[in-house]
Amino acid sequence: MTTTTESLSAAPTLPPVTLRIGAESRTTGAGTHEHIDPATGKVDALVPLAGVSDVDDAVQAAHAAFAVWRATPAGTRAKCLLKLAQLVEEHSEDFATLGIADNGTARGTLYATVTAAAEWIRYYGGWADKLPLGRITSVVGAGGSFGHTLRQPYGVIGTIITWNAPLMSLAMKVPAALAAGNAVVVKPSELTPFTAMLFAGPAREAGIPDGVFNVLSGGPEAGAALVEHPLVKKVTFTGGPETAKKIAASCAKTFKPLLLELGGKSANLVFADADLDQAAMHAAYMAFGVMSGQACALPTRLLVEESVYEEFAAKVAAIAGYFKVGNPQEIDTICVPVINDAAIARIEGMVSRAKNDGARLLCGGERLGGELAEGFFYPPTVFADVAPESELAQKEVFGPVLAITPFVDEAEAIALANGTDYGLSGYVWTSDSRRSIRLAEALETGDVAVNGAQNAVAERPFGGIGHSGTGNEGGLEGLEEFFWTRVCRLRQRLEVTMGAFRHAY
Repeated sequence: MTTTTESLSAAPTLPPVTLRIGAESRTTGAGTHEHIDPATGKVDALVPLAGVSDVDDAVQAAHAAFAVWRATPAGTRAKCLLKLAQLVEEHSEDFATLGIADNGTARGTLYATVTAAAEWIRYYGGWADKLPLGRITSVVGAGGSFGHTLRQPYGVIGTIITWNAPLMSLAMKVPAALAAGNAVVVKPSELTPFTAMLFAGPAREAGIPDGVFNVLSGGPEAGAALVEHPLVKKVTFTGGPETAKKIAASCAKTFKPLLLELGGKSANLVFADADLDQAAMHAAYMAFGVMSGQACALPTRLLVEESVYEEFAAKVAAIAGYFKVGNPQEIDTICVPVINDAAIARIEGMVSRAKNDGARLLCGGERLGGELAEGFFYPPTVFADVAPESELAQKEVFGPVLAITPFVDEAEAIALANGTDYGLSGYVWTSDSRRSIRLAEALETGDVAVNGAQNAVAERPFGGIGHSGTGNEGGLEGLEEFFWTRVCRLRQRLEVTMGAFRHAY
């Protein structure tokens, strides 16, 4: 492992954070939050926090704009979204700079994120004028009827996004909602206010009317007000299961539908016949190089066939040791800080308990000091011999900690992989195509990626089961989340005879 402190104190000047409500940019709210740069541990901005009245104003603005946006020709909505995808790409440097400021994500990762986000926007822009509007049914003969189903936008969508990947959260939710004809009120985390605020500029420039896209940085009070607002007709949330339980309980009061994309403890199954060098590089990079382990779909459990277990564990630990840790501004930085001191404390607690549980530490395991001590840096940490029932194998760390466990055969690998409350993603490495098909069907996850295939791409649904959530983002399924279905019927004759009535019922 190498570290760098170059230019950690030379952070760019950040724009003031505002609440974007309709055409208005508000500089004040119900309070403020001190935003801390994860790389330096220093306050770099004051974030206005939306209060209940700000939430109401934003929802009212979205409700008024919904009538306009819904009536906008589908072709025009498509053009706006396609233009937005182009503008996001054109603002890649701005999104990279503010993405680093938000949560310390590596610059190289953010460039790739901008590309992926634009593809999601472009995908749903392509659907906007080709929407699945419904189907026609008829019953022929005397007294028959003609009917058709309509797919209707809900209206205002309450959108609560997570702090770990704000641009991708926006791209996975907002374009689909807008393509379907809805308006949105987005509440980003107060920890990461900059990306969503920047997104509002290209949205307006792309021709999306004021009020169709609104942004309210805020904490739990703002989130609760948004979920409970009677004009919010559906809620989509990305985050942790505990917050999701509160949202679900609130929505249940009025039977408000919701879409939940939650956590994961995804297993990565490596068989002896796999390309072990590629599999080891993939395992190390996905555990440590993607936002330092702070993502829900990452393979944070590594299950390895017993015959290659020691060899493979050593490969992964060695690769992790080469990763550069430090300044996220540097293009060659791989591992970046975690979000805050609370995250450090959580990681340190889980690492300490893993040692006490008998897991074998191969590398890492202590917060980085020296010139990185002021930031929230934790090194790539690999544990071998992790017991399947232990905390480290069962709970999300949301940090750069990888748990490795051996298995004897395919049946045990499946049982271990399915042995948590989560069901978001699964990963398989094998040269046996028949085995890969068997495992893809046997793993109880919303997504299975074999031999390094990419997950969470725009054209395919992404979602989970169990504590990983409900519903889907991505693909046609992700678009259909933002419609409700109504049925219209017309009888061939105005009068209804008692005979026809008795026949029908």
